[in-house]
Parts: sequence; structure tokens; C-alpha cells
Amino acid sequence: MPSRSDDPVAAALERAATLIAQDIRALAAANPVVLIDGRSGAGKSSLATRVARQWPLTERVQVIALDSLYPGWDGLDAGVAHVLDGVLRPHGRGYLGTWNRWDWESEATAESHAVDPALGVIIEGSGALTPATAALADVRVWVDAADTVRKARALARDGDTYRPHWDRWAAQELRHVERDDPRAHATRIVEIP
Repeated sequence: MPSRSDDPVAAALERAATLIAQDIRALAAANPVVLIDGRSGAGKSSLATRVARQWPLTERVQVIALDSLYPGWDGLDAGVAHVLDGVLRPHGRGYLGTWNRWDWESEATAESHAVDPALGVIIEGSGALTPATAALADVRVWVDAADTVRKARALARDGDTYRPHWDRWAAQELRHVERDDPRAHATRIVEIP
């Protein structure tokens, strides 16, 4: 197995996180909003973890994965609407935001989480970057990778849990890409091998 330094995916993610940290620093804002979008398996969650680790501000950052909000396998748009109304709009006005975790096993809404408007926030997930969310974000990232690579990574990661839902989820992502053109709203595009 190659070392981490020989892994082109890890290297690309590390470079991207460093550039995004520079983007955040250049904002001179105490509570920036970072959106990380891309299709399933592109590397969004891994990138968000790296950006949080390299967070350039003194105060901690809040990380929200849309996987925790989507209300089921047909819920891409509903999850994004929930984060827009419950997190991004309140955060932009300086109000406390909230989001409810989706319990995938019981297929029901679970506990509520607060989002402090005084702190920065990273929101990552498919569908995160729309015209409405872009207007409320400071750094907007589109993560891209070849379709075959993305699918192989996603199914290797989630296996039989995801396999029967791949096509229906991919169709929702495609609708988002065609309707919202997230790449056009990005301030940074990250290509992952």
C-alpha cells in the first residue's frame, strides 16, 4: 500500500485544503461560511475534514455534513432546504441556527443541533451549492472527479448500504447540477484524481 504522501487523492485534497484555508484567511471575517459541494464519492467529506483541521482562525469551526440532514434516499433537495432555512439564513443574520439530524435507521428526525452565528461553519454535501446558498456563503467549493472513480470510491466506502440506492441518488445529483450549476457558483474548483 502506498504511503499517504504517495497517494494522489490525499495530496490533491491536502493542496485544496491549504488553498481554501488561504481563501478563508483573506476574508478577514470572524465567522465565514464555507460550502463544499460535489457528487457522491468526489471527496467532499475528506476535504471538509482537512479544511477544519487547517482552519486558520482562532475560534473553532462548526462542520455540518448534509448526509446528517437528508431525509432519506430521496431527500437531497429537502436536506439542502433545511440547511438553507435552519442554518445559513439565521447565521447570515447573526441568529442561532438549528438543524435536525436524520436517523437513517429509524427513518425519522432525531435530535436538534445548534449553530453558533459567531463561529465559522463548513457545510459539505451533494447539493450544497445553489444560487440561494451561494448568496450566503463566503467560500464556495465544487469538488470534481471522474464518474467511474467517484462510484468506485463511494461504493468501497459504503458498500451494500449504498449500492441499491446509487442510481436514484445520482439522478438527484444530476438534477441539482443541471438546475443549479454549482460549478458556476464556486469560488474554487477542486479536481480530484
